[in-house]
Amino acid sequence: MTISNAPEAPFAEPWQAQAFALTVELHRQGAFTWPQWSAALGARIAAADGGDYYEHWLAALETILAAKGLVDTEALAALKADWEGAYRDTPHGRPVTLPSSPIPPR
Repeated sequence: MTISNAPEAPFAEPWQAQAFALTVELHRQGAFTWPQWSAALGARIAAADGGDYYEHWLAALETILAAKGLVDTEALAALKADWEGAYRDTPHGRPVTLPSSPIPPR
């Protein structure tokens, strides 16, 4: 048996760290209070039947931003659909990009 003293990584995927950082920054800028955030995340987790914590986190973030009128829900849904299509159509090992993405592939 090997015992490791290395700390466990807090995020399994880069997008999880980005969602966390975005939430912290939006709170810092006054988009919502921590009690509002806690209620949104708690409601999302309570309504779910299991699932990934950070998927609930992201859904709660989308919900609270939509409720506050900070995102256009139709535009967000279209962008999500574009990304889903892009990652399905991208060959394994290639960077996923949208045709209109302002970020060029590496």
